[in-house]
Amino acid sequence: MALLDKIPLMYLVIGAIFLGLAPFFPEPHLVEKTRMLINGTLTKPIDMFDMAWHAFLPILLIVKLVRIALMNN
Repeated sequence: MALLDKIPLMYLVIGAIFLGLAPFFPEPHLVEKTRMLINGTLTKPIDMFDMAWHAFLPILLIVKLVRIALMNN
């Protein structure tokens, strides 16, 4: 967690927006892969890797925000 604390919040926000929404057109991969997961069609390893790749920074941002909120209480 010490490594997460060293990452500036602004870098995580910018990275999460760009990686989470890339490609912007026609539809972000994260939205597409989440829809596939809900429908049960996320079966190919490349699709699973793609979802993990695009979700990594948004998840890291959420973890950091929760950690900041817990430290401030």
